[in-house]
Amino acid sequence: MSDETPDAWPPARLPAGKAPIFPLSGVFLFPHTLLPLHIYEPRYRQMIEDLLDQRGWLVISSIEAGHEAESLGEPPFYDIGGLGEIVGHNHLDDGRFLITLQGLRRVRVREVESEKPYRMVEFEELQESQPTGEDAVATTIALREAIRERAEDEIELPEDAPMAPLADLLLHFLKLPPEEMQAAFAETDAGRRAHIALAHHIAQ
Repeated sequence: MSDETPDAWPPARLPAGKAPIFPLSGVFLFPHTLLPLHIYEPRYRQMIEDLLDQRGWLVISSIEAGHEAESLGEPPFYDIGGLGEIVGHNHLDDGRFLITLQGLRRVRVREVESEKPYRMVEFEELQESQPTGEDAVATTIALREAIRERAEDEIELPEDAPMAPLADLLLHFLKLPPEEMQAAFAETDAGRRAHIALAHHIAQ
């Protein structure tokens, strides 16, 4: 990484890098969301201990459909996941961890050799396209209405919230099968992702 301090954190564009990966069945780390995790396997306890001495970046990627029973081994995972940063942790007396991850970016990953008991990947941030125009305005309004319908409690949405995080928030509220959620999660065109989320909202 560069020695220069970015103007904002996380920076507008994350450099490619390397991080541990935690494959989980049906779990998706969306940008700007918080994900609580219970870490109990010895190899992943070691992973958290190592990350707490570094910048704390970790990739969450869903286990490929049909391989969920292999979670205690080395199951195949999708090549698009979420890069997160540990923003809270509690180290329990028996060695387990309770951590909270904050989603940073969608990333494309490629597994690389690891000298650790846990797996490692190289990651590269995926760039999103953001639609504009009258259709984008109408879609954003529809997303806001759908989110309010799905939220169990009253939710405040910033008036200037862009389409991409709104689409992600709606997907977060939907209970989609893992394969369908992965397809929506991996879509980098915010407009298409919004229409996917709205279609599932209407269908449920």
